[in-house]
Amino acid sequence: MSKATLSYVCQSCGSAFPKWRGQCEACGAWNSLVEEAATSVPGSSRKLKGNSPIEFSDLRANSTPVARLSAQMPEWDRVCGGGLVPASAVLIGGDPGIGKSTLLLQLAAKLSQQHKCAYLTGEESLEQIRMRARRLGVENSNVALAASCHLGDILKTLEQPDGFDLVIIDSIQTLYADVLDSAPGTVAQVRFCAQELVRLAKKKGFCLVLVGHVTKDGMMAGPKVLEHMVDAVLYFEGDRGHQFRILRTIKNRFGATDEIGVFLMSDQGLSEVANPSALFLSDRAQNVSGTAIFAGIEGSRPILLEIQALVTPSPLGMPRRTVVGWDSNRLAMLLAVLEKRAGVSFGQQDVYLNVVGGLKIQEPAADLAVAAALVSSLKDKALPGDAVFFGEIGLSGEVRSVSQMDARLKEAAKLGFATAYMPTYTAKNKDIQMQPVRVIRGLLKELVGNPATRQIVES
Repeated sequence: MSKATLSYVCQSCGSAFPKWRGQCEACGAWNSLVEEAATSVPGSSRKLKGNSPIEFSDLRANSTPVARLSAQMPEWDRVCGGGLVPASAVLIGGDPGIGKSTLLLQLAAKLSQQHKCAYLTGEESLEQIRMRARRLGVENSNVALAASCHLGDILKTLEQPDGFDLVIIDSIQTLYADVLDSAPGTVAQVRFCAQELVRLAKKKGFCLVLVGHVTKDGMMAGPKVLEHMVDAVLYFEGDRGHQFRILRTIKNRFGATDEIGVFLMSDQGLSEVANPSALFLSDRAQNVSGTAIFAGIEGSRPILLEIQALVTPSPLGMPRRTVVGWDSNRLAMLLAVLEKRAGVSFGQQDVYLNVVGGLKIQEPAADLAVAAALVSSLKDKALPGDAVFFGEIGLSGEVRSVSQMDARLKEAAKLGFATAYMPTYTAKNKDIQMQPVRVIRGLLKELVGNPATRQIVES
């Protein structure tokens, strides 16, 4: 005889407490504890009886390579590592209205040309899905639609012998199971529904794509174990003020992480961007102070971005430090290094830094480009328009080497840049002139030799 007890479960991390409290002791979230009914079975702590011993095999067992499901969408296939793997589970999250449902409907339409695809929604009606399909021009695709939130009905449908190759659930937070007393979207419901769907996907061999909500902090809503259950975690991100959308890999058991796919949002849906560097630099202004071109790497893809800085005298006692698309803590560290090691002071200046296009840079190789843009804006002197910058700056002012420098140089040369300010590199490149920089003060000395920036470091 089961006995129902009450517990308070944190909706951010899944920790359970016997009494309600304002702050979760495990993750520190406020007002995240929700009352849930937990079922305990008396005597459940008794030793389990095994049915039969398991069998082991070695790593040299002969197995046929699994054919991936290619959607003929190069940006999606790049992020997934070459396509979807059968019997895998993918979790995709993003801000509301960013375009997750649009992307997945286009994906289902592409794959339905050669595979059986199902799109199950718990947030919209079938007519709303059809309206979106007509707007995207995929209304004639052979995609099976269904609207249901009941986990039992969904599992019963997917267990049929003539199953699907791709199943999209939009979204996992809307599903509920009758065996649990908690409301849809709670930690218990999300964990149980996801576990049952992933188990069935492994058993039947279909690709499962789950849409997940995010919190106000941009993290995936629900228990963290949800990200451990699936094989890949993707984030669909972008700035609402820009048309660019970035699909980023956070976890992938079948491919590289930190890979990105670039899409362009329009009235007809999402279109792929084959050359993001050229698109990001299309509106770049020439001979303007405070702008520098950064040759970066996202996953395995080289990408060129424009970094803009604005340094202006501050009327406040504590100057502002505003950053969009970069780490604010790293900016504070870089300002300290410039003042200590290069003699450039920003103490009485407001500093604004922006990565054009809405992309978020995470690699430290952007240090050199940010430093050049900051000093250029401070002295109101334009940097060379045909130069790119990349390199990590240490606390002692040295410029450290970064990964994949050949790929960065090739991408810069392909787009017509003539000079690269970068760490010391022994390899030769005939397409672009390399200007090695050992210390941050050396970068400023190099720029003095250019007539356009002759007075960049003069007081």
